[in-house]
Amino acid sequence: MREINLIESAHLRSDLPTFAVGDTVNVRVKVIEGDKERVQDFEGIVIARRGEGLKATFTVRKIASGVGVERIFPLHSPRIAKIELVRHGRVRRAKLYYIRDLTSKAVRHKTT
Repeated sequence: MREINLIESAHLRSDLPTFAVGDTVNVRVKVIEGDKERVQDFEGIVIARRGEGLKATFTVRKIASGVGVERIFPLHSPRIAKIELVRHGRVRRAKLYYIRDLTSKAVRHKTT
């Protein structure tokens, strides 16, 4: 196990901000379309974090055109250009899956 941790530690990112479940983050993702590369923003509430080391992921949920969109990001992926903490949220749960059933106005009141 120690050898695996040593190999993984070389690939861990150190430029990530500290964020938790309930926080609003803006994830800038590198998108490759053909031979061009651009950066796409995905801003929403972190509803889950799981795993550790290179296998760590986090789930971000946002409302786009009245439809809820969730995206799971690997935390240490090279496709993530930057993660910005927009707003700190105060929640009392480790996973916020119940937000899927709430209206957008109720979600704003829950996370502040």
